[in-house]
Amino acid sequence: METFVSHPLVGNKPKRKAFSPKKCSWRNHKVCKKCLQIDMLPYGRTILERMVPFSQLVAKQNSTKDDLTSQTEEKTRKEIPKTRIIRRNLPLVAIVGRPNVGKSTLLNRLTRDFRFGAIAVDVPGITRDRTYHRAFWNGIDFELVDTGGLVFDEGREQVPFLKEIREQALIALNEATAAIFVVDSTVGVADLDRQIAKMIRRLGLPVLLAVNKCDDEQRYLDANEFWKLGLGEPFPVSGIHGIGTGDLLDKLVEYICERGNVFHEPYLVDERNVRRIAIVGRPNAGKSSILNRLVGETRAIVSDIPGTTRDTIDTTIQRDEKIYCLMDTAGIRRKKMVEYGTEFFMINRAFKAIRRADLVILVVDAVADIVEQDEKLAERIVQEGRGCIILMNKWDLVQKDEDTYEKAKHYVQTRLAAIDWAPCLFVSATTGQRCEKVYELIESVYEQYSRRVSTSVLNQVLEEAIVWNPPSTNKQGKQGKIYYCTQVSSKPPTITLFVNEPKLFKENYKRYIENYFRKSLGFKGTPLRFLWRGKKRPPPI
Repeated sequence: METFVSHPLVGNKPKRKAFSPKKCSWRNHKVCKKCLQIDMLPYGRTILERMVPFSQLVAKQNSTKDDLTSQTEEKTRKEIPKTRIIRRNLPLVAIVGRPNVGKSTLLNRLTRDFRFGAIAVDVPGITRDRTYHRAFWNGIDFELVDTGGLVFDEGREQVPFLKEIREQALIALNEATAAIFVVDSTVGVADLDRQIAKMIRRLGLPVLLAVNKCDDEQRYLDANEFWKLGLGEPFPVSGIHGIGTGDLLDKLVEYICERGNVFHEPYLVDERNVRRIAIVGRPNAGKSSILNRLVGETRAIVSDIPGTTRDTIDTTIQRDEKIYCLMDTAGIRRKKMVEYGTEFFMINRAFKAIRRADLVILVVDAVADIVEQDEKLAERIVQEGRGCIILMNKWDLVQKDEDTYEKAKHYVQTRLAAIDWAPCLFVSATTGQRCEKVYELIESVYEQYSRRVSTSVLNQVLEEAIVWNPPSTNKQGKQGKIYYCTQVSSKPPTITLFVNEPKLFKENYKRYIENYFRKSLGFKGTPLRFLWRGKKRPPPI
């Protein structure tokens, strides 16, 4: 069967031109960032059009209208709910050091969390953003902050994002109650260690010097060399084997108690009422930019280089008396393009974030194709049973006319057929266009995701569905019969249908039942699960 697909950015579709549904209709165009022109090749014809950014279009429209008065603007600002990051009422300990000294390995050892802890690979520059992990020792709860390797001379180390990593590490040190400075016993005192020690001394923060990779007696003796740094007694430890970590934690708890940052009621947030939202998508789709826009500050490093975000970044915020936990994840590529190593662990963490979440925000690049990987991500969300919101990012770069929105919306629903029930919002993380509406969608989808419907209403809808389209009869003359249904759980809504024989109902009839329930009851943004249960017959004698 021939399918005709029109380009969302071009006018009417060409006549009598077959187009394969597997090919994406946004493939043959490129955007030049310097001249802001879009070069499209729709079906063999070259069209070069001038593209005007969305911000300029809005400025022209607003210039023709009367501006709002200052009083109205102030009133509007007051009505907008403010977003603030929630910090746990716990002492904070920052782990710092130069690249590849074993900071992430030591953090996993101190937190005893090797499954969901920091990514630890013997490659410099793995950790970039700051990540928070809970720890416990001698009756004291505290949080450890993992940071990237500090480098002050950009020419010495071939590690990208040095400036951004330093900024993230300084934020962690300014928030911290104490710090753990990690050095490498196999290398000795390096010039970079001296520079970091000088910077920490200026902050006036209590510091513990952890000499990592002390796996034998000779390394224990080599740890005495680090008295030169002037940070007190060096603690020889091993992040891999756990040697010496007990003494390090004893001293750390001592520092925390001295500063009086121990709380008897450490948790101020009810974890049961937190909406957990995972932000997923392909590399360079704008996930970190969306996170920063929703949070209201630079929580994650943003760059045009794909693969900037490595580990999952959890950020708990409060907005309009509601608590959200936003999880920024690494970009997910096709499986055959991923080799075992750093990227493998990055993608594995992203999949774990989907399992931990209640809702998933699927970020799609509006100026790129919706490819097979996006479709697989949509199928993954359905398999995990999570609510979903589709965000078409970079909408300000798309040249629009009166039909662009409807065409693009139809295009998204066609390509992402597995989650055609998910609401789609066209946003721009750069300009903030429609980003305020994301929270409204989250609340709406979460309400449907945790919704329960009474058995009487469900059976009334089921009866109407059977009247309009009764089950078919197989070749042996047997017809499927549905007796009644009831909802057995929520998150996602799960409905059990009691029938005479589940095998008599084909997949197309099951899809019909699901679509009829959605049409009658809504359930916008959440998957529906149907369990077909047959009669229990006694075993043969």
